[in-house]
Amino acid sequence: MTKHNGNTVPLQPEGIPSPWICHYAKLIRSGGQVLDLACGSGRHARWLAANNWRVNAVDLDAAALAGLQQLSNVSTKIADLENNIWPYADYHFDGIVVSRYLHRPLLPRLIESLNAGGVLIYETFMDGNERFGRPKNPDFLLRSNELLEFFSPHLTVIAYQQGEFQEPGPTVMQRICAVSERRNH
Repeated sequence: MTKHNGNTVPLQPEGIPSPWICHYAKLIRSGGQVLDLACGSGRHARWLAANNWRVNAVDLDAAALAGLQQLSNVSTKIADLENNIWPYADYHFDGIVVSRYLHRPLLPRLIESLNAGGVLIYETFMDGNERFGRPKNPDFLLRSNELLEFFSPHLTVIAYQQGEFQEPGPTVMQRICAVSERRNH
């Protein structure tokens, strides 16, 4: 379990990355810079680094990040993503991965932080998940089609899903993979 937004959130089995993220990560430029936003203990950062991407892992939890600090291809940053200035204002990434985390004010930052051709892979809980556990607070649950409606005017959507999934237990989620076609920043 990890805590985001004051809610305890169930994780994939320890260390197992999301199949959605693994499948669409192949679209990220080989060896490129990837941001793992609100990475927790780093299941995605570990997998991405092992597959030769250079990973920037950011989270508020210093103890969770400590286990990533000695890994090759991983740099860590302790940051309060919800109450401080965006720590990546001068950075652009070939990929951004977000799993099981939602702070709506950051959504525009994700678009701005992608290189041309950069890939956003995002999955998190949506309305209806409260039947199965946390989060229950609507502030931390996407509304129907919210990721699609937010990102599709700015990015090219490659894949999108929403609904009830069994992974490893029942959850109600939205998932999107989208690419930035912007030429200039």
